[in-house]
Amino acid sequence: MTIQQLEYIVAVNKFRHFVTASKECGVTQPTLSMMIKKLEEELDVAIFDRSKHPVEPTKMGERIILQAENTLREMRKVKNIVSDETQLLSGPLHIGVIPTLAPYLVPHLIGEFNTKYKDVQLSISELTTASSIAALKRDEIDFFIAATPLDEADFFEIPLYYEPFVAYFAKDHPLRNQTLTADNMPQENLWVLGEGHCLRDQIFNFCLKTMPYNQTFEAGSIDTLIRIVDNNGGYTVIPELHLDSLNEKQWENVREISNPPAIREVSIVIKKDFIKERLINAVADSVKDIIPHHMLDERLKKFSIKL
Repeated sequence: MTIQQLEYIVAVNKFRHFVTASKECGVTQPTLSMMIKKLEEELDVAIFDRSKHPVEPTKMGERIILQAENTLREMRKVKNIVSDETQLLSGPLHIGVIPTLAPYLVPHLIGEFNTKYKDVQLSISELTTASSIAALKRDEIDFFIAATPLDEADFFEIPLYYEPFVAYFAKDHPLRNQTLTADNMPQENLWVLGEGHCLRDQIFNFCLKTMPYNQTFEAGSIDTLIRIVDNNGGYTVIPELHLDSLNEKQWENVREISNPPAIREVSIVIKKDFIKERLINAVADSVKDIIPHHMLDERLKKFSIKL
């Protein structure tokens, strides 16, 4: 049994196609098939059912592939421990960012990070919190940036900053000029993001404590929410970093939420066995260079939203 054979069966399981898997592994299809066949003969079991199209692992094959994935993962950790201590930061880094953070972080993060760490191949995917959690568990990303806390026992959360929310009202809204708190915000005519957005959950957590909101449309983006309010009345709640996207007239419709302020904690989320500490610090430092200084104040942590 060799490392190459383990890599080959993992690749075939991923693509469910011998030719595609061989291209991914950088070998010919006959070579890959022969090496897998030798492994099956050595173990005296069939790992794949070749009569199925696409090819499928057998019941025993599923268990073998799972162990192969674990073995390869642990071997990569050994290499990463050495490289993290002895080499310049380099190699691929794939991170996830949730949609309600991506528009503000990603454009600046790409430039900031690539300027400082030219030898790291940064790849960023915009993923919902649920998709980020699933991708991290499958090792499809190295870590992700999201609103926290999360209820995930196998993850660590590293706080980056604390972002306030503000209310955005229609210009003729009767409460537009009143002082707002998380306790007295109106629950009527509130527009929110659709299912699957963590920002929706945070808004429901701090301003919808006793009764449901009464709108029939849930938007897919914060920009859409603002346009809905401008054209249909009511109000919405947006993160502070979105304020730079507003025009001068729209700024007149923004009101602070105070006593206490509504704030979300934003963190890097990693698996507990993640070992590339220097890469985490590199991303964290780049994010902190982007974020307004007042959001880095840890005294705001006591106000952060608990889901």
